[in-house]
Amino acid sequence: MSAGEFTSTENDAEELLRSVARGSGSEIDRKTDSFGFEWVIVHDDQLDDQVAGVHALASELEEHGFGGQLLAAAFRFEGSAFSSGHPVYWIYGFKTGTWWPFIPTGEKQQRDNAQELELKAKLEKELPIEPDLSKWLALFDAPI
Repeated sequence: MSAGEFTSTENDAEELLRSVARGSGSEIDRKTDSFGFEWVIVHDDQLDDQVAGVHALASELEEHGFGGQLLAAAFRFEGSAFSSGHPVYWIYGFKTGTWWPFIPTGEKQQRDNAQELELKAKLEKELPIEPDLSKWLALFDAPI
């Protein structure tokens, strides 16, 4: 993409994000992580509204040709009984259409695999869980 095309696409994407946020009643932030990935953070007090906002946003991005750039959606939950006080993330992989749990322990680049597998076992009848554990991306230092 030329610099001009990239700038135009970037501006179109920003306008699209703001439009979807207004339509869903959510707030949206954008952040770039240490790896250079762009994050769109959807804030909403109600989980079902947040999920609907993320879905609407992803659908609009796909319709406007940005689907190939979508990697994952991450939902953070605090105070889970399964995580010993650590936040629990449920990650949705756009490429696979599957979910997986991610529980960082707070120690440098460590995760609680045992509790992640327990969550998998408890929810695999409710959600399409990614069967290949090597695809369970860890999103350490995610800006959410």
